[in-house]
Amino acid sequence: MSEIRTEPGSYRDRHGRVFYKDSAVYRALSRHSLTAWETLEKTRFFPRLVEEGLIVGTQRVDAAELASSETPPGDWAGILRHETVPYVSYPYEWSFQMLQDAALLQLRLISESLAEGMILKDATPYNVQWNGARPVFIDIPSFEPLPPGEAWTGYRQFCSLYLYPLMLQAYRNLPFQHWLRGSLDGISPRECRDVLSTRDLFRSGVLLHVWLQSRFQEKYGARRESTAQLLKDAGFSRKAILSNVRRLTRMVSRLRWTPPASQWTGYAGDNSYSQPDREAKREFVRWAVGRRRWETTWDLGANTGDYSRLAAAGSEYVLAMERDSASVDLLYRDLRREGPGNILPLVVNLADPSPSLGWRCTERTSLTRRGTPELVLCLALIHHMIIDANIPLEEFIEWLSGLGGSLVIEFVRRDDPMVRMLLRNKEDQYTDYRMDYFEECLGKFFRVHRRQELPSGSRVLYFSEA
Repeated sequence: MSEIRTEPGSYRDRHGRVFYKDSAVYRALSRHSLTAWETLEKTRFFPRLVEEGLIVGTQRVDAAELASSETPPGDWAGILRHETVPYVSYPYEWSFQMLQDAALLQLRLISESLAEGMILKDATPYNVQWNGARPVFIDIPSFEPLPPGEAWTGYRQFCSLYLYPLMLQAYRNLPFQHWLRGSLDGISPRECRDVLSTRDLFRSGVLLHVWLQSRFQEKYGARRESTAQLLKDAGFSRKAILSNVRRLTRMVSRLRWTPPASQWTGYAGDNSYSQPDREAKREFVRWAVGRRRWETTWDLGANTGDYSRLAAAGSEYVLAMERDSASVDLLYRDLRREGPGNILPLVVNLADPSPSLGWRCTERTSLTRRGTPELVLCLALIHHMIIDANIPLEEFIEWLSGLGGSLVIEFVRRDDPMVRMLLRNKEDQYTDYRMDYFEECLGKFFRVHRRQELPSGSRVLYFSEA
């Protein structure tokens, strides 16, 4: 479980212990990991990829720089300091293209390290984070010298956490986010095989990486010898590993997902806003964003990111959260191509956000434990939370106040076409969805500084502080 988190405290992984001081991230290393680091820092590829922003900046520091009370207990051989990432995210919050790009980064790092006698022992997307729409590898001690004849032991992990999720979405249109959230170890070869059809056997990579792996697991899974030893005994060479990595790179890069028609991907141009409404709303958001420089802004229900881009002009970092993975994928592709570089798009259902998971619920932490915003944009969202997701209005406003930041929120009246559409096939039991009750709840948890009705009269914007 290797990750760089932003909350205080420390945690242990197989390479040592990660801890925090003054917003900096440190890692105390075992003797084995220190030896690997000393080899890594002498390579040519490592400083070059750090300079490109593909590997997190890392330096060894003198333990004397840290007070003894700040270092974790234990007999550590050395300490590294890492650059921080703005916000930690997990693969079950990424879109298809994000997971694909993270996989290609992982494969590139393996290829580059093999050329200088090293390899990435781990192959998990939890070792990749994001600076905006740019992936960055963070688990430095995963780089180790490759002993002669040893196989790439991370291959199975790469398949379970990268390849199979991408295959199932590309070949069967099955979203991987729920699957990865349900199992931190990913998808097993047998599970992937059972979901794919017989016809899928003829698709690229399925026979080799799914069916044969599943048979191998069934044949050798109960044997006492380790899989790594079996592969080593087979006489693997660096050339064989590199050949496999190159095949995987070609295959992963060719995977395509064409999302089904989504009401949300076309929402920005197909909604109930008139042009005067749209212009007034944009001006209100610009005014709120321009009040000061915000450290972090969350755009909740971001769709394809129109208002995230406005927020980016006045924020150090923006999280654009949207439950529709197709919309997030479109936004990510646009950001990767055109920027700005300070927006991270995430697949998040606010009615069911990412919880804390793993051992003692600390391996992967919940959405709000990883950081909170200074400014929240909650635009054209509240009617979905109350009517679609059946969240009590007061509870939703209270949750927003718990984030602790300033709030731009839009209330959509019952006579708006979008609200009428949501109520069309429902029994109207939403007695709390009223303007007067909304303003009462907003006033209970926030100080309202500005209220503006849009020209159509069906929507009202508020700027408030908790």
